[in-house]
Amino acid sequence: MTDAAVLAHIAKLPHSRATFRQLIRELGSKGVPRDDLARALNRLEARGELIEFRSGQYVVAAKSREYAAGRLNVHRDGYGFLLSDKPLEGIAGDVFLPPDAAAKAMHGDRVLVRIGRIDSAGRAEGEIVRVLERMHRSVVGEFRITRKGCFVVPHDERVRHWIEIPDGMEIPPPTEDVDRVGAEPPRIESVEDLQGMIVTAELLDFPGEETGAVGRVIEVLGYPDDFGVDVEIIIRKHHLPHRFPPDALEQAAAYPGAPGSDDLADRRDFRGLPVVTIDGETARDFDDAVRVERLPNGHYALDVHIADVSHYVRPGSPIDREARLRGTSAYFPDRAVPMLPRELSTALCSLVPREDRLVLSALLEIDRQGDCVRAEFTRGVIRSAERLTYTSVHKLLEGDDAERERYAAMVGDLELMRELALVLNRKRVRRGSIDFDLPEPLIEFDEFGEMVGVIRAPRNIAHRIIEEFMLAANEAVAARLEAAGIASIYRIHELPDPKRVLDFEEAASQFGYSLGLGALPVKKYANTQHYRDGRKVRREISRPEAVPGLTSRHYQKMLARLEGKPEERIVNYLLLRSLKQARYSVDNAGHFALAAGTYTHFTSPIRRYPDLLVHRLLKGVLDGASTPGEDDLRAAAEDCSRAERRAADAERELVEWKKAKFMAERVGDVFDALVIGTAKYGLFVELESLFVEGLVPVETLPGDRYTYRENTRQVMGERTRRAFSIGDRLRVCLDRVEETGNKLQFSVFEEAPRKRRR
Repeated sequence: MTDAAVLAHIAKLPHSRATFRQLIRELGSKGVPRDDLARALNRLEARGELIEFRSGQYVVAAKSREYAAGRLNVHRDGYGFLLSDKPLEGIAGDVFLPPDAAAKAMHGDRVLVRIGRIDSAGRAEGEIVRVLERMHRSVVGEFRITRKGCFVVPHDERVRHWIEIPDGMEIPPPTEDVDRVGAEPPRIESVEDLQGMIVTAELLDFPGEETGAVGRVIEVLGYPDDFGVDVEIIIRKHHLPHRFPPDALEQAAAYPGAPGSDDLADRRDFRGLPVVTIDGETARDFDDAVRVERLPNGHYALDVHIADVSHYVRPGSPIDREARLRGTSAYFPDRAVPMLPRELSTALCSLVPREDRLVLSALLEIDRQGDCVRAEFTRGVIRSAERLTYTSVHKLLEGDDAERERYAAMVGDLELMRELALVLNRKRVRRGSIDFDLPEPLIEFDEFGEMVGVIRAPRNIAHRIIEEFMLAANEAVAARLEAAGIASIYRIHELPDPKRVLDFEEAASQFGYSLGLGALPVKKYANTQHYRDGRKVRREISRPEAVPGLTSRHYQKMLARLEGKPEERIVNYLLLRSLKQARYSVDNAGHFALAAGTYTHFTSPIRRYPDLLVHRLLKGVLDGASTPGEDDLRAAAEDCSRAERRAADAERELVEWKKAKFMAERVGDVFDALVIGTAKYGLFVELESLFVEGLVPVETLPGDRYTYRENTRQVMGERTRRAFSIGDRLRVCLDRVEETGNKLQFSVFEEAPRKRRR
């Protein structure tokens, strides 16, 4: 019996609750073993779908209006919010937790909260009754010696508890894997030498209502300004697994340097075909190689060859266990934390040029309208003809003589690739696929590894070629797995949240834009909720419940209207915020942004664990073999979604930190800026010459007292009526950089008016 079936059974019972003994009696008669039921209940409780009360009863979380499970998000001022796993009926926003309540757990912990009060606006307040899952087994921070003893002050301000380090601790040597660029590691002979250094503390006792956190120092990273320490801090702050365990390293070292004759058995030989890889200049792992040919009937033959990582990484092996834990590779401006050991990621699995490599291939026939009319999947072996870069392919296709001469034998093939990519793109546009082209930051370094600037990452036709080919292969594989009728992992992107759509409509109206949905239907909730003193209050709140008729075409048309307009960057950003995050799931809900009914990830198994799982599923279908069950895949999908968000948060934070450090040397400089957001506390601006954002506090605005007008989203002067709006261009001066939180503070720069001559 699946977890979903157990949950559905309990949901049908009176009050949606049952004891373990009751479930044994009811489900045991249907052949469900006691141990299997216990494991299912544990999994459902860990995911927050069931709540176990002290009485021993299990209640379906979605049916309970008194309790909610989710992640604790703590503000640096001490209070927090519960980010519920499920939408909470009758509650507007997240559940507020006062400082004394939030202090019962640590930021990021999964907690069970009792909702104690809901006010007339639908804002809820609660208290933590149980910690379901600890986020932090270790904490990175600064070592401080005070009169009260030794402590580690967490780098993350949201982790409010200082970690006490008891007397007599063992002092570990400085960590060897920190990039010190040839500098001598610091000498540590006593506890006093750790003062002001960045360390990692393992938690021995977690904080409680009356006790603090206690730990021991397990790593010494160096001083905060040492080269490379910032990356190490971010890795540990976000708990990215970054050291391979000995058994995984031993397994990696035992791999051969190249495929052997046994590896090539029963594989189709593509080594005589001119397949190529196209990646960025700094890429070291090459997942995919491509080739396009025009068929006699006028169709296109698109061959997408993906590194056959699953041939080497077998389920349950040491490397597989570590890859599942990591979930994805994390990429930082000057280094990466790979999902697989380098013996695989940059050598044996990587599709390097002129070397035999094992692949799992998607062989697609695509007609002139961009439809896939035939798809074949097979194990293969290739020998990449060339390692091309996005820059060189772009130059070649733009007519650069030097690049066309350098790759003369490939000019025709690359031009055909461009032709097919444009055909595929037009097909996606016809069906309503959304193509956000928001710029990404790119950190520039000099030859010494010092940051010299922040620019917008380039995106050209070469990027488009690979994107379109990978999308086509992913869709084809997803369709094959769905047709096989097996449990699978899909990449889903659900319909936007109605509240966020409403927020976007209100913001976009200031620029004269709308998705054209008309008035959204609103549902009114009437609810009775106990206050802490036992009084009952009846109140009503309103909230948009659905967006009838909303499709990706509404977004697509909006993007078309915005193209080339001054407000394009800002409204695109607001539009993106109205969408949900894509995630992995065994339930195929389709992909809203791609306007795809079925989609998965297949093309990056070197750096994404879901792709590796999809390879195994596809091979199972091809071989007629058994594949993992729905419960196992569901757990893997949820783990991979969390790992993806964790890596993305770490990557984003390090970029913001490096921006802040770079700008710290430019305090007092004046820049041209664009207002990209307004709030009651000021203006959010983005510098035009640098891809850097910051805040102009409302109290620093010149010449008047300014207040925020929520109905127009403007910051307006009370006396002068001067208004600052999203989209305004300003001259701003950098006043201050708060490296804690990576925040930049600007002020509006206005030259003093010249005095008139008499």
